[in-house]
Amino acid sequence: MTTQSSVAASTAGTDPSGDLPSGALPARRRAPIGRLLWAEVRWIFRRPRTLVVLGLLATLPVITGIAVDLTMNGPAASTPVGPGPGGSGPMGPDGEPPIFVTMVTSAFVLPLGSLMTLLMLMLPLTVAMASADALAGEQSHGALRGWLLAPVARGRLLVVKSFGVLVVALVAAGLVVTSGLLTGLVLAGTDGLVSMSGTELSFGDVLWRLAIAIAWATVYLMAVGAVALAISASTEHPMLVVVSVLGGLIVSEVLLQFSALDWLHPYLLPTSLNSLVDLIRDPVSFDGLGEGMIRALCYLVIGLSLAYARLTTKDG
Repeated sequence: MTTQSSVAASTAGTDPSGDLPSGALPARRRAPIGRLLWAEVRWIFRRPRTLVVLGLLATLPVITGIAVDLTMNGPAASTPVGPGPGGSGPMGPDGEPPIFVTMVTSAFVLPLGSLMTLLMLMLPLTVAMASADALAGEQSHGALRGWLLAPVARGRLLVVKSFGVLVVALVAAGLVVTSGLLTGLVLAGTDGLVSMSGTELSFGDVLWRLAIAIAWATVYLMAVGAVALAISASTEHPMLVVVSVLGGLIVSEVLLQFSALDWLHPYLLPTSLNSLVDLIRDPVSFDGLGEGMIRALCYLVIGLSLAYARLTTKDG
C-alpha cells in the first residue's frame, strides 16, 4: 500500500479494501445538524431562568397598559386623550401625542411602545443571558468539551449556538408584541387601531407592521447576541458576558445624549431604536429602520467573526 493510501486509510479509519484494521475503532460520524439544533433549542427552554425571563417579558406590556389606562382614564383624568375623535391632552413637539398617551386609545401603539421600551434593557439582557450560557456557561461546567468530542466542528458549534440565541430573540420579541396587542385589544377594543397620525388602520395593516417590528427587533437582538457570543467565547464566566454587554449598551445610550458626539452616533447600535416609532405613523417611513438594520447586520457579522476566530484558536 502506498504512502498516500495509508494516510487516507488512517484518516477514514479503514483500510483501502473497506475492512477495519485490526484493533481499530470505527470512525465517528458527524451528528446531524438538525438534531443538534433541536437539542440546543430544547435545552435552552428547559432552563428555569429562561422561562422566568420570558414570562416576565410577557407580563410587562400588560402591566404597562393597565397602568397607563388607569393614569389617563382614571378618576383623576378630566379630559379624553389620544389621537382619536374628540381626543385632546399633551402633544409632542411634532404635533403628535406622546407614545404612552396614544397607548390609551390605540391597541396598536401599546405593543410597539412596549417593544421600544424593553429593547433598551430587558430584551438585550435576555439575549445576553442566552449567549453567556451558550459558550461561557457550558465551558465553565465542562459541557462544551462534550460538544467537541461528539464530534462537532467548531464552525458547526457556533452555528448551533447562534441558532439558539436567534430563537430566544425571536420568541422574546414575539411575546412582547403579542402580549401588548392582546392587552391593547382588551383595553381599547378592536376599534382602537389608530396610528399616531390619527388615522384608523385595518387589522391586516396592523399585523404586517407588527411583523416588521418583530423581524427588526430580532435582527437587533441578534446583533447584541453576536457581540455577547464573541465575549462568551473568550471567558468562562457567564456573568462577565452579561455585564459587558449591558455596560456597553448603557454607555452607548449615554453617548447618544451628547450632541458634540454626533460623529460617533452612526456607529452605536442603539442609535436607531427610536425608528420603530415610524411604524406607528401613517404613512410608514423605512429610512431609519433600514439604516438600523444595516448597522445591526454589521455588528452581527463582526461579532460572529470574532466568536469564530476565538473558537478556532482556543484549545479544545
